[in-house]
This record gives sequence, structure tokens and C-alpha cells, in this order.
Amino acid sequence: MTPPIVWSVAGTDSGGGAGLSADQRAADALGTHLCPVVAAVTAQNSVAVTQVQPVPPDWLDAQLAALAADMPPRAIKCGLLGSADNLRVLLRWVDQLRADHGPIPLVVDPVLGASTGRAFVDEALLAAYRDELLPRATLLTPNRREAALLLGESPEGACEASTVPALARALRERGAQAVVITGGDSAASDDLVLDWLDTPQAAGWLAAPRLDTPHHHGTGCTFASSAAAAMALGHVPADAVVLAKMATLHALQRGRAAGQGAGPVRAAAGFGQDPSWMPMLSWGEVPTFAPPRDTLDEPLGLYAIVDSVARIKQVLAAGVRTVQLRIKADVADAARLRAEIQAAVQACRAVGALLFVNDHWELAVELGAPGVHLGQEDLAALGPSGQAVLAASGIELGISSHSLWELARARALAPRYIACGPVWPTLTKAMPWRSQGLDNLRWWCHMAGRPVVAIGGILAPEQAEAAAACGADGVCVVRGLGAWPETTVPGFRQAVAAGRLAPIVAPPPLPHAMLAAAEF
Repeated sequence: MTPPIVWSVAGTDSGGGAGLSADQRAADALGTHLCPVVAAVTAQNSVAVTQVQPVPPDWLDAQLAALAADMPPRAIKCGLLGSADNLRVLLRWVDQLRADHGPIPLVVDPVLGASTGRAFVDEALLAAYRDELLPRATLLTPNRREAALLLGESPEGACEASTVPALARALRERGAQAVVITGGDSAASDDLVLDWLDTPQAAGWLAAPRLDTPHHHGTGCTFASSAAAAMALGHVPADAVVLAKMATLHALQRGRAAGQGAGPVRAAAGFGQDPSWMPMLSWGEVPTFAPPRDTLDEPLGLYAIVDSVARIKQVLAAGVRTVQLRIKADVADAARLRAEIQAAVQACRAVGALLFVNDHWELAVELGAPGVHLGQEDLAALGPSGQAVLAASGIELGISSHSLWELARARALAPRYIACGPVWPTLTKAMPWRSQGLDNLRWWCHMAGRPVVAIGGILAPEQAEAAAACGADGVCVVRGLGAWPETTVPGFRQAVAAGRLAPIVAPPPLPHAMLAAAEF
């Protein structure tokens, strides 16, 4: 299959560290084809940038015209543009390409200066960034200093974490569809690198362990190009940023000296199969993350989801030992809901089964249920105070996830399990997500760092066996239980047990996209 094409309109680096050199490595790491378009030529090495020369606008236009005729992009990344005239050449092509091919993502890395101290923009170019480029940006990736400069503010206060979300909101108000303000250059946290993410899909602090390395040249280019490559593969901005974070951390670890100064980061394939690079995403503007769990729990196994105590008793009698009581808003009254949950707790306790109550967490805590399952919208609605109360209760938590940003956010709470779905198409509930398939389920199980439960469209024992073979700790069955669980459950239990014994298969290099930009 032909890899998707990414255009990078940026500057050269004669030292081979940043600019188009870093962009090429990042695009290769994600399996895309990079078309390097030279907007500026720099004379630099590992310690200094001595000259910057923008190419003439007609030279830039000629490069873009040649590519448009034969190799139109699935995504565009721009870095060092060199002049306001070159910026406008690029924007004319962006507008034309979007008119011809649809909403092509544009990732803007606002290269306003070198890490060695050299400024790359004058007032005319900075004004063009603000007034013309930002309104066309699908994703903007400044560091904290660049974010402040783009807004015409002093960069001195931008290092304070408390100011960063406001900067991102202001940049989105200027027209950028999504913003991630990177924090690798900030010393605000000794242990974590915190990037503030603000997208139509999610907002929060994207966190990963800080790597202690002097070799970080080209980090910003690598991050932006990785995000562009991920968007070319079909990922929405929030998911693309998760992959970009992972690719950049991996590249930092592989950095090495090439001269007397900071060496280049070296993006490469393989980052998407290393769980140590999977970040967490905070639930709000305070970067709070639960400590890792070090307990080893019993596997959840066959996980039955039912809507009444009567059904709970049926599946328990058939041998199920992990159950979810899912009673939705059509319950006639609060008294009946309380009675159902209380009876479910008693029935499960009598046989040593693990019960998760869907949604109604306060009643679950009050009535002594061992666990609760919440969707991410419900968890987000609790806010920081409600989440703190939930955590303090000690109740086990199961969390739904359908995308990379939801997986990263679920990890921040160190739950009992993270559900991955829908594995197959499901009619149980309406949702915009594409099916995960066994490939994404296998990736989730390998990367989540917590037990994963497979859910969605599991109607037959063969599907349950395949899900368990991917490494799923639990396999959820809803409609597949049928009217007579005593006849269906034994087959499902045998299938899950057989799947656990299957040979381990490596996860795919990267997950496929779960939600197309046009679907969100």
C-alpha cells in the first residue's frame, strides 16, 4: 500500500539536526512519505546558527506546484518559512488544495527562533503568523515562549504552568483549530514533561517521564512532523498528539552527539510498541495523576453485562464471576434503583463474584458494591472534586476508552481496568467510533499499562476466544448471553480460557485511527 504523503515546508539544517532533517526521520518513523519543501536555507551546526536565507517566493511556489501536480498531501507541516512572502505562497496552496481535495490538515510549528538563540522572524512575518497562518492551522505546536510571542505577550510569565491553558485558549480564539503548547523546554516539573493539549476532542496536560539528556536538537520539529504524519494516517488532532509525544520521547532517548553542542534527536520506528512511551492525560488544568498500582489482581475473565438483578442471578448460576449491572435512565424511581443495586451486591457477595455498577457510583459506594464502571463523559462531569471523592472511596473503577486520548486519560486514574471498544460493530449503543478490531485491541492490551477489557459486538464464543488471545483481561458479553445464559455461558467461558492459552502475537506498530476528523 502506498504510504500517505506529508509535505513539510521548512528550512534546511546543515548540521542535520533540526528542520527538514528531523522531519524526514519523523515521517519515516510513522510510515509516511515526506516531501521536503525548502522554504529557507540555514548555515548552522550544533552550537550556532550563523545565517538564515529564505528562498525566493517563486522558488517555493515552483516546488509546491510540482508536488501538487503529482503528489498531493494528506497533511502539511510548516516550520521555518523565512519570510512573510513565503508564508503567503504556502497559504495560497493550502487554500487551493483544500478546495480541490477537502480539509487537508495543516500542522504549524511556529519556528520563531533557534534553541541556540538566533531569531528567525521579523515583525512582518510575526504579524502574518498571527493574522493569516493561525486561522488556517489545524494544529499549532508552539512551546510556551512561542505561544506568548504569537499573542503579543511577554514570554517571561509563560513558563508558569497556570498561565498555559489560557494561552492555548487565546490561540484557538485567534483561529487555530487545536493547540498543543509543549513543555519540554520548561523546568516547571523535574519528573514529568507536561504539554498542554487543547483540541475539539479533549483538553488536559499530556504527561510522560522527563528524559535527562543533553541531546535534544530538533525536538520541536520531530513533534510537529510526527503529529502531521499521524494526521496523514487518519488520526484526529488529540490522537495525533499522543502519537507525536510517544515518537518524540523515543527520539530523545535515541539522541546522540554529532558535534560540540546538543546532538540531534533521532526518530525511528518502534516507538508505538514500547509501553514506556505511552503518556497520561490529566482530567483538568491541574496536572494530577494517580500513583501506579502495584497489586496483581485476578483476571476478570468472562464479564457479563446485564440490566437487572434477575439477570445477574441467571449469569451467576451459570458460572460468571465478573458482572456489570447497567441500569440506564428508564428506571421508574430512585427506590427501585437502590433496591436493584442492593440486591445485586448481595447476590454477587454470596458467590464471591465481582460486581461493577454502571454510572450510579454514589449509590454503589453507599451500598458496598466493590466496583463501578464509568464512561469518560461521566467522569469528566464529576470535575476534580467529584473525582477526588470517588478515589477516596476506595471503590474499584473501570473506565471506557475508544481513542488514544481516552486511553491516556484513563491511565491517569490508575483504574482496575480500561475497556477497549467497540471491538466489533455493535448495536447496543449509538457511537461515532470506528470498530477497534483485533489489531487495535492487541495494541491496547500491550500498551495500556492496566488490564484491558474487550467490549463491543462480541456475540459468539469464537469472538471471545479471539479477544482473549489478544491479551484481554476480561471479555464483555451483552446480547451474546441470550435469553438462557445457562446454555450460552459455558461456551463463552471455555472460549476465554482457550484464548488465554493462545500464542502471544506482537501488537501492530501503530493503532489505526478510531475517529476520522470528518466524523467528530
